[in-house]
Amino acid sequence: MVFADNEKDPSLPFYTRILPVDPSEVGTISFTKPNSFLHPWTLIPSTSTSSTNLLQAADALRSTLHPVAFPTETVYGLAANALSRPAVQAIYTAKQRPADNPLIVHISSLDQLRSLIHPPGSSPSALPSDDLTTTDATSQKDPIPAIYLPLIHRFWPGPLSILLPLPENTRLAPEVTAGQPTFAARMPSFTLALALIHLAGVPLAAPSANASTKPSPTTAAHVAHDLDGRIEIILDGGPCAVGVESTVVDGLSDPPVVLRPGGVGIEEIRRVPGWEGVRVGYREGDRKGKGGENDGDGEEEERGEDGAKGPRAPGMKYRHYSPAARVVLAEAGVGWEVVERRLGDAVKGGEGKKVGVLRTKTWEPLQGKEVANGTLEVNGVSLHLPDDIKDSEIVQPHGMKHLNAQIDNIEYEVWDLCIGTQVADVAKGLFSALREMDLRGVSVIFVEGIEDQGEMGAAVMNRLRKAAGERIGRDS
Repeated sequence: MVFADNEKDPSLPFYTRILPVDPSEVGTISFTKPNSFLHPWTLIPSTSTSSTNLLQAADALRSTLHPVAFPTETVYGLAANALSRPAVQAIYTAKQRPADNPLIVHISSLDQLRSLIHPPGSSPSALPSDDLTTTDATSQKDPIPAIYLPLIHRFWPGPLSILLPLPENTRLAPEVTAGQPTFAARMPSFTLALALIHLAGVPLAAPSANASTKPSPTTAAHVAHDLDGRIEIILDGGPCAVGVESTVVDGLSDPPVVLRPGGVGIEEIRRVPGWEGVRVGYREGDRKGKGGENDGDGEEEERGEDGAKGPRAPGMKYRHYSPAARVVLAEAGVGWEVVERRLGDAVKGGEGKKVGVLRTKTWEPLQGKEVANGTLEVNGVSLHLPDDIKDSEIVQPHGMKHLNAQIDNIEYEVWDLCIGTQVADVAKGLFSALREMDLRGVSVIFVEGIEDQGEMGAAVMNRLRKAAGERIGRDS
């Protein structure tokens, strides 16, 4: 997909191109240990269009200061050379991201990670890379803290970021850490992402590829919606498999803590040797106004059981994941009859002429006169909806209904969507569903929450609570 010249805002700095990449066509990967990206590996690019596009993006990361959007297993990221100050600064500019919000460094090998944290004078290539199951660092002399080795062995490559000490002579751009004495790193599991980092030959700093505070992107189209004209290249590798960002853990503290819930659950982490006592290092809702609304200054510090304050990792400060519409989150177990009263208040108060409802496990489909599919009114103009908007990948399994309804003889429109009854489906579809509602111009979205337990439930509810302008508890 390429945006036509007459569609581009001339005030924006770049002409954005979307380059399709099929992960199965990037080339031939050779491992030194069977199917293990944790140990040295090589990639011989193919002659396919996918490989050509990938090489073009890697060259841009290596030789220019322009960020590149790319898919991971979690969400789409906006990458730049983590060793270059102007390149990393360009990420903040494109996203309009606060400067005190640190970034995660993405690596394609453990040797690449070791080169960022190894003691002065040591040779990264001579460091051990075989035994990752032990926590005995004295025999290994590995600069990766011993507490992380069994965690890496279990979850990498994958949706887990670890907090590491920042050496005095660090090569990382200072904007990566945002003034913190640590940096977060992870090895993504999506082959396309690993191939891009490998071909670029540098570690990549990469937050999610959305405009700051907006829902994270899980497709290339989401990235284009937010960043068209602000970046040059978007690699389109299809929709993301997980749908929420990585879990961030701090093993440098005692006991270790989870700083941000994500694609790896805390119960899974507790099954890893040395991590049995891991604690929650985040807590939403410390600062709420009346009715559960966040205070209006746009910031929300999180503090956890460890008592820490400030953005030690991405996602720990500021409102995140918010669509243009106001989000009203019903905590798990809140029945529709309670929410319906709030919906009625919104309609009668003039806010709810167009309403979105996102259901999960228990709310029944809404009733009303169904509006014919295929049209969407944007700024008073009726537009035809193409098939990929009517039945996008996340809504096709359950279907979205567009209804006309009434409350006290007041007519309103409602878009009703079930994003899944299983936690994994909710996680994968959440950000896309919020964006779908924005596309339809709703002013308020009522969301059915899920239990914040299990591997993904905490991550889903963490994102929803950050997006919500109001929360409805079980005692409402």
